[in-house]
Amino acid sequence: MEPNASLKKYTLLVACGASFLTPFTGSAINLAIPSIGKEFGSSALLLGWVATSYLLASAAFLVPFGRLADIVGRKKIFILGISLFGLFSGLCGFAWSIESLIAFRVLQGIGSAMIFGTSMAILTSVFPPQERGKVLGISVATVYTGLSLGPVLGGIMNHNLGWPSIFYFTAVIALAVFLFTVWKLEGEWAGARGEKFDLMGSILYSVGLVSFMYGISSVDSSVWAKYILLVGLVVLIAFVKYEMKVKQPVLNLSLFSKNLTFAFSNLAALINYSATFALGFLLSMYLQVVLGYNSQTAGLILLSQPVIMAILSPFAGTLSDRVDPRLVSSWGMSITTLGLFIFCFLSKTTPIWLLILNLGLLGIGFALFSSPNTNSVMGSVEKRFYGVASSTLGTMRLTGQTISMAIVTLLLTIYVGNVKLSETSADMLIKGTKIAFIVFTIMCFGGIFASLARGSVKTNAQRYDQK
Repeated sequence: MEPNASLKKYTLLVACGASFLTPFTGSAINLAIPSIGKEFGSSALLLGWVATSYLLASAAFLVPFGRLADIVGRKKIFILGISLFGLFSGLCGFAWSIESLIAFRVLQGIGSAMIFGTSMAILTSVFPPQERGKVLGISVATVYTGLSLGPVLGGIMNHNLGWPSIFYFTAVIALAVFLFTVWKLEGEWAGARGEKFDLMGSILYSVGLVSFMYGISSVDSSVWAKYILLVGLVVLIAFVKYEMKVKQPVLNLSLFSKNLTFAFSNLAALINYSATFALGFLLSMYLQVVLGYNSQTAGLILLSQPVIMAILSPFAGTLSDRVDPRLVSSWGMSITTLGLFIFCFLSKTTPIWLLILNLGLLGIGFALFSSPNTNSVMGSVEKRFYGVASSTLGTMRLTGQTISMAIVTLLLTIYVGNVKLSETSADMLIKGTKIAFIVFTIMCFGGIFASLARGSVKTNAQRYDQK
């Protein structure tokens, strides 16, 4: 095998391994939420933070680590990230309380930020533009394979071995990816080598984003949340003003102001994840708490959505190499909106076959949106901004996921209250779930227009002139 082909093969394998980890953990843990709640006697509110704490940490550090990777080397940061992710995944399994589990999830999230601030950038660095849609489609398919196996393996492991086994399994995969990266992935990629790292900008960004996202997540459960939200907004405004004056900023804001495709593709990703991420969490609670299924059966029911996504994503990625990615991802957003709308009518008597069919419809929508949208983002910037572009898209994803969980946490607090899961009223849980799907449908409908507004993509990597 020629060296270039060999490098491509191993890079794709490493990127796919990394792409598998987080979605697998997230979708598997959703099935274990009731078990974790039962073991620690936790409220629905605290259980929401098992997911949200991880997302907050990942989002806060993604852009700084993406920029640092562009300067010191993407492979170095990736290896450090996969090591930390594996270590704290294992420690999550040893958690002795809900608070310690949340703390380890925060540290796991920091490792995740290093992985996802670099893996897509490494992939884009190795593969030429004409192959990018295809390999990004394969990578996204791996994400959905993780989502597919998560509910099934997570449900089985939780049911037979207990919820900690999910974290141990994740730690083993992380170790395998680490060893393969060190052994097989030769070379280094640093598009901005020699440039200065913007430490002050990174601090302002992380503090502002965490404060803002925490404020949104806790506005109904903490008297201080609205003040923290305000502080976050002020710090983010200060961050924007500071970045405009810095010669080598942590986040090049001209990527948004001068590049319509980059700006609206990221906005579309933010809206899509805000409207869809909490789907697994809500349906896991619905299937187990309302309908009384065990985690293993619930996982098999939830399987229909990610299986369709995994099958269709490579085709959607290849299609976005031939058809304007804007159009493909807009079709995906439209189908997703329809699927969310159908879930607005969820009840105790909803047939399981209808739920499975609608999950399949959502799988088609997600597949048509995700890899073409990623192709739009990565194809709209120069090589020296791949790390920042990858981590910015990752931040939109994680911020969207946090907003999604914040909406659900807020609605569960309003309709269910801060009570133990065993005391949760099925009727009130369904009411909160239906309101959440109404909110998500409206958001996703608006996302169709954000997706269309980005303009036509014309191999932006070649035409975009960064001034």
